[in-house]
Amino acid sequence: MVPKLVLFDLDGTLVDSAPDIAAALNAALAELGQPTHPLGTVTSYVGDGAAKLVERSVDPGSEVDQEVLLERFRTQYAAKVCVHTRLYPGIAEVLAGLAARGTPLAVLTNKPGDLARSLLRALALDGRFADVVGDGDGYARKPAPDAALALCAKHQVAPADALVVGDGLPDVRMGRAAGCRVAAVAWGYTSIEGLALERPDWILDGPEELLQLGSRRRDADPRRPSGRCG
Repeated sequence: MVPKLVLFDLDGTLVDSAPDIAAALNAALAELGQPTHPLGTVTSYVGDGAAKLVERSVDPGSEVDQEVLLERFRTQYAAKVCVHTRLYPGIAEVLAGLAARGTPLAVLTNKPGDLARSLLRALALDGRFADVVGDGDGYARKPAPDAALALCAKHQVAPADALVVGDGLPDVRMGRAAGCRVAAVAWGYTSIEGLALERPDWILDGPEELLQLGSRRRDADPRRPSGRCG
């Protein structure tokens, strides 16, 4: 497949942002007298937006005000959005390779849109993307297909000619709902087994495989988690 538009997830796909997210969340929890969490636990909360992140971070019976916690988290994160966050190895080269082909690139994330754009500016990546769409930008969060379909329409690309690249279940489900091809990535925050059960078109071991997608589709087999791009 040679995609005419690539829609990237952000956290766990382009960047490993979990350390900064965890630091901001734990600072917000501490401000409100709530228990904090280790990095691995916070990482498991990532993927469905900031509101769901803070909801998952407190006990169901907690009396903490979720809206206050969300605002504290956003304030903490905005102040230190790119301290330990790094691009995954190979991502910069792949973005350059796709740009050299003239392929339009976009970021479609459940992270609040203003924070996503701030993070990409801090990494000097904002110029790589024609569009950056996140939570609060007027579309339902993934797995709803609305934003993906709107981006396809904007770039005059049929959904079947667009490629969704992400590490999360919402990414695969959104791509399927929109009628796009889907490449799930194995280096992010979701297990390979979990991704394979959603049957993406490809599961990629490394970013460079995005430049090597052939015309032959190979569905990921949940019984063979090692099934990969081919």
